[in-house]
Formats: sequence, structure tokens, C-alpha cells
Amino acid sequence: MSNHDPLDIQSQDRSRANSEARGKAANETEEADIKWLMSTKRGRRIMWRQLDRAGVFRSSFSTNAMQMAFAEGNRNDGLRALAQIMALCPELYPTMVRENTQ
Repeated sequence: MSNHDPLDIQSQDRSRANSEARGKAANETEEADIKWLMSTKRGRRIMWRQLDRAGVFRSSFSTNAMQMAFAEGNRNDGLRALAQIMALCPELYPTMVRENTQ
């Protein structure tokens, strides 16, 4: 049996506020982690490898639809990471590129 009362609006509001606060804290932690990772040469090297392995910088085209779908899934994850870099520390992206293409 559940103790959920669908008419207890205050409890639902508290629960929603707690959930939002946990989500906000998780987002802030993730953002701080990305900034920390990108702040060092080693971290930028790790991130570059992740972007390269995800296929961000190459085409994922394949005549095999399933293989292409798999590659696009990997690429999508890499693009998400790249978007985070560009949103949180865009000034470090050119540094990362320069360090890893010499």
C-alpha cells in the first residue's frame, strides 16, 4: 500500500521542489566536473580522445543501416559533450584542438 495522498498538494509541492533541487545540484556538479576536466592539459587530452572515439570529427555514414545507427548514437553522445564544452568553457576549446593536433 502506498501512503500517497493525491489531495495533499503541499506534500506534492515539497516533493517537486526537492526533486528540482536535486536535479539542479546534479547539473551544477556535472558542469563543475567538465570545467575541472578542461582546466588541465591531461583533462583536455582525455576529452579529445572521447570526442575522437565518438566520431564527432568524421562522418558516420555506412551502407549498413544498423552500423550507421550505432555510429550516430556514439556521435550524438560526443556532440553532447562538445556542446557542454562550448557552453561552459569555450575559451579552452581552441587550446584543446591546438594541443592535440600538433
